[in-house]
Amino acid sequence: MNAMPPDAPAKATPVARDEALLGVFAPSLYADHVKVYPRAVRGPFRQVKWAILTLCLAFYYLLPWLRWDRGPNAPNQALLVDMAGPRAYLFNLEIWPQEVYYITGLLILGAIALFLATALYGRVWCGYTCPQTVWTDLFMAVERWTEGDRNARIKRDAQPMSADKLLRKTAKHTLWLVVSAATGGAWIMYFQDAPTVTREIVTGGASMATYFFFGLFTLTTYVLAGWAREQVCTYMCPWPRFQAAMQDEHSLVVTYQGWRGETRGKHKAGETWEGRGDCIDCQACVHVCPTGIDIRNGQQLECIGCALCIDACDDMMRKVDRPERLIDFVSLDNLQRRAKGQPTVQKLVRLRTIIYASLLLVVGAIMLYVLTNRADFVMAVQQDRAPLYVALSDGSIRNGYTVKVTNKTHGPVDLRLTVEGVKDARLFQAGETGRHTGLDFSVPSDVVTSYHVFVTAPRGQLPRGQQQFDFVLRDAAGREVIRIRTQLSGPA
Repeated sequence: MNAMPPDAPAKATPVARDEALLGVFAPSLYADHVKVYPRAVRGPFRQVKWAILTLCLAFYYLLPWLRWDRGPNAPNQALLVDMAGPRAYLFNLEIWPQEVYYITGLLILGAIALFLATALYGRVWCGYTCPQTVWTDLFMAVERWTEGDRNARIKRDAQPMSADKLLRKTAKHTLWLVVSAATGGAWIMYFQDAPTVTREIVTGGASMATYFFFGLFTLTTYVLAGWAREQVCTYMCPWPRFQAAMQDEHSLVVTYQGWRGETRGKHKAGETWEGRGDCIDCQACVHVCPTGIDIRNGQQLECIGCALCIDACDDMMRKVDRPERLIDFVSLDNLQRRAKGQPTVQKLVRLRTIIYASLLLVVGAIMLYVLTNRADFVMAVQQDRAPLYVALSDGSIRNGYTVKVTNKTHGPVDLRLTVEGVKDARLFQAGETGRHTGLDFSVPSDVVTSYHVFVTAPRGQLPRGQQQFDFVLRDAAGREVIRIRTQLSGPA
């Protein structure tokens, strides 16, 4: 038997051969991040974005400082979520913890409004009012101010570190941290009095919890708006994954009109436009895109619908003396109509928009009705269960109840509690020996006050072992405020 030389290559097994082939031919499932260098652009859509950005930032940073007089013993901040209170203040509206359904209603209204806006105008929320978009826009403006526009930043990043590069990078990140700190501090102000918490943070007198959340929100703003940027929209945000379900062929979206632009190619002055499209392949639409995509490749997950590519393309079309809006805000239906030479029709009223608008009106009407009819007092009654009833020596039956009264006004109020529905019933508070037809309380302001009361009635008033009756709360003028039905229990 011949021995194999020690230096002879071993014969590859089928498994090893397959692994080698996969290593050569299989595409990688991971792609390195390519940094995006958006270029500055001018145009109507950019102006709208600047206006909305300024308005959103002004509201966010300044609203906590707006004062609102609610009288004595009440916070005077217009918007405040008082966790220690606990309640939320929205100008003249005061929401208690048990009224959390108002917050739920506002979230539902916001979701439906977002669905309607998406059905009409595509990802207009993502492109103009999303916090990630607003703060990323602000951070990129700081970046352009400190490091220059697209070409200057690309050139500088490719160079080795120098004094100029270090100075510009340091200035940029310093300003980013200042904006991030202002953003984190402003968020804290919505939960604590703005002047007070600002003074405490600066002087070192704030609590550890305040400093923790201040640092957390500062860090997340710096990372998400300064470093992550378009990756948040592409990988972290769930909205792009299902926003297509809110759109149809009549929704306005940012679209490249390929029927007019193809075949694309470079164009020199004096050359004819016959037999070619209007797109000169200048890449201007790609260079201004904050997510770095090419809109000419069609609808994409990364497109946030900001329409800056429209401004860039229109500028180039004017320079080569071609019609504007090669890239346009247009529905897919109208895009096909234009390609066929047919007149365009914008269908704003259609089934899905009718459904969204109707839901918005219904939920809004319900919220408005509940808000306009909310009471200044809330009463809750809980019957004692151990024991359920007590038989007294005179043959009457006694039940115990815990009555909780909430006074939502900003001053003490005198109220009277009575019982109705059981003949010869008597009401008295724990610790008393007398029998009354009503009890008088002075309920403090802005608190939930609990009272333990007893109701007695002759046994003959409970023919089936129980009897329905009402606790009635009246104000000092005798007007009925609240009525709650409960039961008086006894032996069957």
